[in-house]
This record gives sequence, structure tokens and C-alpha cells, in this order.
Amino acid sequence: MINLSEVIETNAMIEKENLDVRTITLGISLLDCISDDVDRLCARIYDRILERAERLVRTGEEIEREYAIPVVNKRISVTPIGIIGAAACHEPSDFVRIAKTLDRAAAEVGVNFLGGYSALCAKGMTEAERLLIASIPEALAETERICSSVALGSTRTGLNMDAVALMGRIIKETAERTADRDSIGCAKLVVFCNAPDDNPFMAGAFHGVTEADAVINVGVSGPGVIKHALEGVRGKDFEVLAETVKRTAFKITRLGQLVAKEASRRLGIPFGIVDLSLAPTPAIGDSISDILELMGLERTGAPGTTAALALLNDQVKKGGLMASSYVGGLSGSFIPVSEDQGMINAVNAGALTIEKLEAMTCICSVGLDMIAIPGDTAASTISGIIADEMAIGMVNQKTTAVRLIPVIGKGVGDTATFGGLLGYAPIMAVNPFSCEEFISRGGRIPAPVHSFRN
Repeated sequence: MINLSEVIETNAMIEKENLDVRTITLGISLLDCISDDVDRLCARIYDRILERAERLVRTGEEIEREYAIPVVNKRISVTPIGIIGAAACHEPSDFVRIAKTLDRAAAEVGVNFLGGYSALCAKGMTEAERLLIASIPEALAETERICSSVALGSTRTGLNMDAVALMGRIIKETAERTADRDSIGCAKLVVFCNAPDDNPFMAGAFHGVTEADAVINVGVSGPGVIKHALEGVRGKDFEVLAETVKRTAFKITRLGQLVAKEASRRLGIPFGIVDLSLAPTPAIGDSISDILELMGLERTGAPGTTAALALLNDQVKKGGLMASSYVGGLSGSFIPVSEDQGMINAVNAGALTIEKLEAMTCICSVGLDMIAIPGDTAASTISGIIADEMAIGMVNQKTTAVRLIPVIGKGVGDTATFGGLLGYAPIMAVNPFSCEEFISRGGRIPAPVHSFRN
């Protein structure tokens, strides 16, 4: 059981080391909202979200005050709208109406983001999913809180290259629609291989169809805590290093378990999972890059970076699994460029490239995340980067994702500013050689041989 002494032990972590509960995410099933009439569907969605999430923000704030634990974000995820809107939506504008309804409901209950404007296209696309994908640029340009995700492949099904090619074009169009804000629409759009049903982190959160009517998932993060712990073992061998990370991750996850259980009890909604991902912020000292450099790298991106990240990710998982019986979501280490000041510094120093980040994604818990690229990057090149990352996830049986931001009107040497937790990012160079003929082939890349496990 979690007791008061464990809460007291975390006080220094909270006050000095940027420990926080990054998000309480309420997953809401919209399956029984389905209708063949768009007006009726939107009304049901709005009412369902208000009914389920009315007390979410207030409950999070009460837990913050009573336990002195920062709960940074309160969020909602819903059943993928590509499913919910299939019967009622006959053109992209119908889906945009749903997006605006979701945005209005999110504003009403006070959450900062709502995820689930999503399509599950790992093997093929329904007509409704094509329409939803076509609506994404307008939906993200005309809403404030909506996040969108598209599943493009899995280890069991292979890669849907038709959808990969389409998403390259959609990302470019989304960037153009929000060009006046450094193409911020793309910061709310992510594509996945092996997308998890219970991820509480945006932009990829959605409420899986196998989930209960409602569930509480919590994402807890503490790069600053890990960094502080490693400062005490400078020069020690890898066994000591690994043990230190594992013990610290245990304590961080226990904090998330406490908040998740308490939120579940107060809201009367089942507890789902704790996602123990180390998610950085732009705050100084709250950086995955700083941890890697504390391990002995001159800069993140230097030789040894992938090995250091492998150790960090594995020990975070081992510590977390001992702290909670229900670890899920992504759970590991995020390496977003714009949200991590150390990563930004490494890019500016010339130590970190997209190719090195891609190698690191074989190890980390997500993929190429919050990377700003030149606005004139070809859609086929974006699709090629996506295909590479999806292949890593497919072959390695892990979740991988891509959140690229082609910043319209900017190039290498410029900076894109997104604000808040999204931070800012230097524009990174991409390989100039074309893959258009490869991407235009169409069809599916087959699943790897080790996917056949029945």
C-alpha cells in the first residue's frame, strides 16, 4: 500500500527536481453515441463528455492541493472518431463538425487537450477513415484543444503504404493551414505503428474499443529526478548506474499509482494504467538529454548515445513494473526535440541529426517526436521518414510514432516557437534525395515473419 511516508519522501523531488504527474487522462467510450444523423451524433457526443468529465479538472486540482503533487494536465481521450462518425459522415466537413463539437466540450469541462480524432488504418482504410483523414487539416486549424492520430501499421498487419503516402500530404496541408502560427497544427498530429489503446499522452491518446465505458489513465514523469539521482553516482560502473535509475523510477511510478487510484476513487471511474514515460519539458533540468550527458556523453548524439538510452529505458521499465501492477501506454523515455532543452542544445551544436534520432527510436518509448523541418520539404519525403519509423516499430514489435512539423516559410537555421509544454525547436535538415518513386508504389509492406505467432 502507498502511505504518507512515501508522499513525504517525494516532496524534495517535487520542489527541486521538477517531479510531476504529467497528466490525468479520462478515457470515454462514445460507441453508444453512434447515429446516422450528424446533428444527433454531435449532441450525444457533447452530452456524454460533459456527463463523464464534469468533475475531472476539479478532482485533479483537489488532489494537487491535498497531496501537494503537481498535476500538470487534465485531458480526455475518446473512441476513435473514424469509427464513431462512420454512419453519419459523408464528407470531410461532417467530421469537422464533430471536431468542433469535441473542442467545445473540452473547453466546457476545462481540459487542455482532447485526443481521439483518430483513424485506425494499420491494414486498410474505410471510406469514413479516408474522409476523417481528409478533414484533419481543417479540423486542427479551426480547433484549439483537439489532437489527432492515425495508425498506419502494426507488427501483425504490416505497413499500409497507401495511408503512409496520404499522411505525408495531410501533414503538409496541416502545416499550410496553420502557417501563421509556425505550423502548430502538426504539433497536434501524430502517426503510429503498433498504436496502444491506453496511452494517456497527447497527441496520440485515444480510447480503445476494448476499453470500458470510462477509465482513468495517468502519465507520470520525472527526468529531473533521474538526473538528480545520477549526479550522486558519477564515475560508478554500469551496474550502479542501472540500479540507481531503477530505484528512482520505482518511486516516480508509485507517485503516479497514488494519484491514479485517488482520482479513480473520487470520480467513481475504474483505474486503467500508469504510463511511466519520462516526458521532458522545456524547463531547465527536466531533460532526457541531460540524463544521457550525465552518463558520460559530451553531447546527446555522440557515439554511445543509443546504448545510454537503452540502459535508461530498460531500467525505467523495470522499476515501474515493480511499482504498479498496471503499467501500460508507452512507458519509457520520450525524446521530443522541441520539448527538451538539452535536445535543442545538441541539435544547435551539430551533435544530433534526424538520422541519429531515428537510431535512438529503436530504443525509446515513442519515435521521431516534435521535430521541426523545412517548410518546403516534399510530402513524399515526409512519407519516407514516416515509413522508415513505422518499419522500426513493425520489425521490433514496439510502438513507434512520428510527429514532424514542416514549418512553412522557414528553413534550416531558423527556429519555430509553439509555446507552453510544446516549447520551441530549431529547424532540422532532412536528406535531400527523393523517395517519391518508392512512396508512390502503393499497397502494403507485408508483416515480418515473426508476426505469425498464433
